[in-house]
Amino acid sequence: MNSAMFGAILDYSRRVVPGFTILLLILVAQLPMPLPFFPDVAPALPLMAIYYWVVFRPDLMPRILVFALGLFQDALIGAPFGLTALIYLLVHGFVLNQRRFLVGKPFWIFWSGFAIVTPMAAFLTWILVSVMRGAILPTDVVLIGMVLTVITFPAIAWTLLHSQRWLVGSAQPS
Repeated sequence: MNSAMFGAILDYSRRVVPGFTILLLILVAQLPMPLPFFPDVAPALPLMAIYYWVVFRPDLMPRILVFALGLFQDALIGAPFGLTALIYLLVHGFVLNQRRFLVGKPFWIFWSGFAIVTPMAAFLTWILVSVMRGAILPTDVVLIGMVLTVITFPAIAWTLLHSQRWLVGSAQPS
């Protein structure tokens, strides 16, 4: 194998890391946990990764990938088809628009941005599902899920940061 071919393979493998990490987190989020009601309040792991990658490597997080991953998650969990894809696309657009305020800032600002995005995504999901079902769903599950998502974000962000440094490289200026 010559060095040009190896370089092309390495470049391609670096480009799939963000999508692969989100796919992996979608699957990890579906693992059975021995805690009662945990699936209802589990942290939104894929949302964390989408937020992270759109802030730091938007060049590797195109809308079509976000949409496809959302559809895959809908099919996997039995959600209304397109619901998660829509939420992920809205989060992608919002974060991409606010990216300039997050890049290069201390972690607590990055985390605060996520703490703003999470309730927006959770309540929009809650509203849409309530409308689709024709009944107002309980909000306690949404609130607990939001809190768990925001609290666990630093651990997931740390993991994604190290995967970015090791496998992908630094952000592209935009």
